[in-house]
Amino acid sequence: MTAYLVRRTALLLASLALASVALFALLRLLPGDPVNALLSVGATDAQIEAARRSLGTDRPAGAQFLSWLGDVVTLDLGSSLISRLPVGPEIAARLPVTVPLTLAGFVLAVLIAVPVGFLAAYRAEKWDGPILNGVAQLGLAVPAFWLGLLLVTVFALNLRALPAGGFPPAGWSDPGAAVTALVLPVITIALVMSASLIRYVRAATLDVLGSDFLRTARALGSSLPAAMWRHGLRNAAAPVIAVLAIELATTFLGAVVIESVFALPGLGSMLTRAIAQRDYPVIQGVMLVSTFAVLAVGFLGDIAQRVADPRLLRGHR
Repeated sequence: MTAYLVRRTALLLASLALASVALFALLRLLPGDPVNALLSVGATDAQIEAARRSLGTDRPAGAQFLSWLGDVVTLDLGSSLISRLPVGPEIAARLPVTVPLTLAGFVLAVLIAVPVGFLAAYRAEKWDGPILNGVAQLGLAVPAFWLGLLLVTVFALNLRALPAGGFPPAGWSDPGAAVTALVLPVITIALVMSASLIRYVRAATLDVLGSDFLRTARALGSSLPAAMWRHGLRNAAAPVIAVLAIELATTFLGAVVIESVFALPGLGSMLTRAIAQRDYPVIQGVMLVSTFAVLAVGFLGDIAQRVADPRLLRGHR
C-alpha cells in the first residue's frame, strides 16, 4: 500500500501540473484580449500597450506561465481584472456554499441509491424490481435545471414552504437560514445523482447475489443479510466506490447549473460571471481549484477502493 500511495501521489502531482499547463494554454487561445476588461471603448494604442505591460501579457507565453505558476505555488491566484480584489480570498468566501451543497447532495444521493439499488437487485425477478429500475432509468433523462425549476415551482411558488433561491447575507452565521436555502438545491442534486447511482448499485449487487461465494455462504446456513454483510459488501463496494468518486467530482463541476438555477453565490456563479466579463485571473483560479478538487476526489476514491478490496493492489506490486 505504501508503494502504491507514493506512485499515486506522484501521478496526482503530475496530473495537476499537466492540467495547469492545459488550462493556461486554453485560456490564451480564447478570442478577445484581457485588456478589454480594463479599458473603455476607444482606448488608444498607447493605453492598450500600457495595460498589457501592467498585466504582463506583453511577455512571451512561457514567461507568463512560469510567473503564474510561481504565484500559484505560493497560493497567490492573482487579482480580478474587474473588482481588483485577490482571487484566492474570493474563492475561499464562496467555498462555504459550493462545498456543503455538493457534499450534502452527494450524501443524500447515496442514502437514496444504496437501499433502492439493493432492493431493485434483490427484487429483480419480482414485479417491483423492474419498476424501481425503470424509475432510475427515467431519472437519467431528467435535466438538473428542469428538476430544479420544477421543485421551485412546487415548493417555493405554490406551497411557499421553502425559498426559491439565494443565500443569506450572513452566511453560516445564520445556520437555520443557510440550511433552508440549500434544501431545494440539495434535493435536486441528490435526485439527479441517485438515478445514476441506483443503476450501478443494482448491477454490483446482482453480481454478488449470483456469485459462488454467496451461494456457498447461504448453503452453510447464513441468512442473506449476514452473508451480504460478511462476504458480499466488500465485493460490491469496490466498483461502486469508483462510481461514487466520479459522481462526486461531476457534481462539484456541475454545481454551476444548480447555483445558477437557485441564485447561489458559489464557485459556479463566480465562474459564470467571470467568463461573461472575460476576467481571466478569476477563470484561471476557479478552474484550477476545481481541477484540484476533481483530481483529489479521484485520488481518494482509488485509495478507498483498495482499502475495500486489497486484491486490487496485486496489479501494482
